Amino acid sequence: MLLFAPIRELGRYIPLLVGLVFAGRQLPGGEWWWGPLGAVGVMALTVLRWVTTRYCITPEKVQLRTGLLQRRTLVTPTDRVRTVDVTASVMHRLLGLAKVDIGTGTQEIFGGLSLDALPAAEATTLRAELLHRSAASSNVPAAVASGESGSITAEDAVAAGNRETEEDTELARLDRRWVRYAPFTMSGVLGAAAILGVGSRFLDQLGVKVEDLGPATGVLDVVGRIPIWLDVLLAVAGLVGSLTALSVSGYLLSYWGFRLSRHAGGSLHITRGLLTTRATSIEERRLRGVELSEPLLLRAVQAARLRGITTGLKAADSSEGGSSLLLPPAPRTVAVDVAARILGDRVPVEVLLTAHGPAARRRLFIRAFVSAFVLVAAAGVAISLGAPRWLALPAIATLPLGVVLAADRYRSLGHAIAGGCLVTRQGSLPRRRDVLNCDGIIGWNLRQSFFQRRAGLASLTATTAAGRQGYTAVDVPLPMALSLGNRAVPGLLGDFLTSGPAPAAVPRT
Repeated sequence: MLLFAPIRELGRYIPLLVGLVFAGRQLPGGEWWWGPLGAVGVMALTVLRWVTTRYCITPEKVQLRTGLLQRRTLVTPTDRVRTVDVTASVMHRLLGLAKVDIGTGTQEIFGGLSLDALPAAEATTLRAELLHRSAASSNVPAAVASGESGSITAEDAVAAGNRETEEDTELARLDRRWVRYAPFTMSGVLGAAAILGVGSRFLDQLGVKVEDLGPATGVLDVVGRIPIWLDVLLAVAGLVGSLTALSVSGYLLSYWGFRLSRHAGGSLHITRGLLTTRATSIEERRLRGVELSEPLLLRAVQAARLRGITTGLKAADSSEGGSSLLLPPAPRTVAVDVAARILGDRVPVEVLLTAHGPAARRRLFIRAFVSAFVLVAAAGVAISLGAPRWLALPAIATLPLGVVLAADRYRSLGHAIAGGCLVTRQGSLPRRRDVLNCDGIIGWNLRQSFFQRRAGLASLTATTAAGRQGYTAVDVPLPMALSLGNRAVPGLLGDFLTSGPAPAAVPRT
């Protein structure tokens, strides 16, 4: 840590150190040594942090103590540990180190503990001890202090890791052919936008114009001499090529070496990463279901990604690359198979869903027509005030586009009760099928907007302590929504049930 931490901190303080160098040169004596003095100060702070940091692991608690002037002690019971992430950046791996993040599920800033720059073998053993309680890791001492004797020996750690691997059942492993799905995710688009934004901002700060650059001048000259249709074709080809390259690079960096396995001790273990490796363990007893995500582009190539609905994880962790990820973009058949193996039942993943009826379909189409009408009216007003007439074309095009999206959104709507799970599906551009174990439902939220009340519809949300904390069946006929809630958790909605029968279920694929 004494080698790793100073290098990491120097990288973080580069802007400050550069500022010190320039400030020193502005002084009458030209004190060039301000920058090196600042670097020495940063390194001294990291050494001080190492001297004042101690951690302790016992069968009952995990404790971290740090700070000199302001001492802070973080303590969490071992039974509150939700996840254990073992990450290793390039620098960590060169030095044989790893970082252990112990998640407790709380939303507070200091809700977790981070043990940085531990020996990699010791980090693996700590993960096994905290999550599996296995005999392989029983050699972990009652207290472990940085730099003190009594640390886990390399032989014990290797033996524990070997026994742990033998007890693993592999559920999925990255197939290199899955890289072809990378261009159909939004990571490439976002990456390109970020690079272009940062690059243009940097050039603007330097006072440099793109047309003044030598290569850019040559390109602009060529573009000016060829037909405009060829300009557009070349621009589209360049954009598609750059997005594809960025998407594939991001996919490989994030998911290289991906492996999902089930440990005999009752946990799921995910490892992935090319430059920065990450190993995440999630206890299955905290898993309340799975989420099959099928964005429009992935759906077009029969692909999907899989996430876990887990207690103790923040909502932000369900984003792409979050610790609830169970499978990266992969063939949909593979995602369905992995979900079935995790749940131990294929029925909830493949069950035919109940349609929400003509009222829900009518509501979706009305919203599409109203949105298109507003845009067309706005374009008409703008044109009457002097805007170019071509502005009406994209506004009018939103009508057929809205109709297609409304039809697709209605085909996505559905719900079911199968295998002890509540299954809901919704969305078009980001379509999602949520499979939530009924035992994880702690309450219901029944909402009706003004227009839903007129249509006899409602949105029924199953509240839970896992994942997004709420999973909604949208635009369900009210009697059907009440019946659905009562079947998922009998008796909880008994006071709201009507005497009349629920609408007939209409199965769909």
